Amino acid sequence: DYHFVTREEMQKEIDAGEFIEHAEFSGNMYGTSKGAVQAVQAQNQICVLDIDIQGVKNIKKTDLNPIYISVQPPSIEILEKRLRDRKTESEESLLKRLTAARVDLELSKEPGLFDLVIINDDLEKAYTELKGVLLEEIKKTEESRKS
Repeated sequence: DYHFVTREEMQKEIDAGEFIEHAEFSGNMYGTSKGAVQAVQAQNQICVLDIDIQGVKNIKKTDLNPIYISVQPPSIEILEKRLRDRKTESEESLLKRLTAARVDLELSKEPGLFDLVIINDDLEKAYTELKGVLLEEIKKTEESRKS
């Protein structure tokens, strides 16, 4: 779920160290608060974060020990077609997203940045792969709790 606050309130919380990661994109601020992650963990649930490369690098500086999965389009051209077919963005917004995607795809090649890269060329196949990895993690967590 997204929680919306004013820019001033978010900056105040960032300055107070209340965010695990944060970034600004297209004039908007995004971030993951420590409180949000703790609330999910308190319910004994898995917290899935949808973050950019900058966020991944920030989280790697914390004491969290997540699995890092990158779900990527087969190509920039296919990503552009998917975005255009949605018809949800202005041309300016779409071009900014494509520019950011090019940079992120290049940076994602850094060794050790991700535990797994899933290429979303077939939705069912990508979903099955993601679900399999998450089920493995759930099983590991359950086994470690038993011991």
